[in-house]
Amino acid sequence: MAGAAQYCGRMAKPTKRKVSGTDTAGSSRVTPKGTRPEGAAYEPPSARKIQPSPVWVPVLMFGLLALGIIVIVLNYVEVLLPGAPTNTWLLIGLGAILGGIITATQYR
Repeated sequence: MAGAAQYCGRMAKPTKRKVSGTDTAGSSRVTPKGTRPEGAAYEPPSARKIQPSPVWVPVLMFGLLALGIIVIVLNYVEVLLPGAPTNTWLLIGLGAILGGIITATQYR
């Protein structure tokens, strides 16, 4: 191991490559600035048409938000949901609300 450590400091530095050809300004560009291949014309990108969301997206969004609120309220009122107020029903309600929020990000 000691022998390998001695040779690490003695390695030669790599030589830098020089790019052949320079433009009139003296930079290292290979091709002159602003050139294009023969016959190439500029074509601007086509405008994408953003289509509105289908009807089911806002329906699903509001449905999930309402379902989450109803499950959380019923959890604490102890009317229709089985058992005492539990974290399971709370997490189901919060998950439904989170699903509604995620769906809202897809609405256009």
